[in-house]
Amino acid sequence: MSDEQAAPTPAGSDTAKGQARQGGTSGKGASGSQTLARGLLTLEAVAGQPQGLSVQDVAQRLGVHRTIAYRILVTLADFRLVVRTSDGRYRAGSGMVTLARGYAAGIREAALPVLRRTADELGATVALIAAEGDEQVAVAVVEPRTVSYHLGYRVGSRHPLGIGAAGLALSSLRLPAPGEPAGAAEVRERGYARTFGEIEPGAYGVAVPLHTADPGLHLCVNLITTREDVADGAVPAMLTVAEELSALG
Repeated sequence: MSDEQAAPTPAGSDTAKGQARQGGTSGKGASGSQTLARGLLTLEAVAGQPQGLSVQDVAQRLGVHRTIAYRILVTLADFRLVVRTSDGRYRAGSGMVTLARGYAAGIREAALPVLRRTADELGATVALIAAEGDEQVAVAVVEPRTVSYHLGYRVGSRHPLGIGAAGLALSSLRLPAPGEPAGAAEVRERGYARTFGEIEPGAYGVAVPLHTADPGLHLCVNLITTREDVADGAVPAMLTVAEELSALG
């Protein structure tokens, strides 16, 4: 997820994504793998909707009968990954917390207090962003409690790698290669990325790559703000925070 991920998810975008991915699992593959794929798509869809999804919503997203969607949701509920609320809709369950704690060898949980402190000190939203293939995804997002107005975005937000401050910071962790995003080499040299308006108009981003003990784990700490002075003044603090978070890995 990148520096300017404050833009709300367009209505129907999750549906489109689910239908696109379903297209890759709807062939004549093994029924077990298709069932697993449907379950994972359902879990991703429910987790991405704070208001929850109904059985019919899930059926439409997967392109399956309501009975199949219901069975998938019941199975996920058995493992507490989703929960059925009084309005009949399904929302993310407590089992998701357990899964999240295991992500990135516990760095996410350990990073949260540091992100909270930094967000409050700088008066801007601060996040831990990870590279997953050719995408960047927000794995922890903390909004400041010290200001009345700020930009924000949800955990799980995704953008292509290489755009925005976080995308450049993450790209800089890879070996130099022809065709890499413009600016990645500069980030390697100066240690941080700073962008403006690359994803969200009017938003500044400052991101610093983490150098953990695991070379395969590509993470960065990222800040978004609408104020240029905050972005400029945040660089020293963000560099210090990145060192602190790198030590956790």
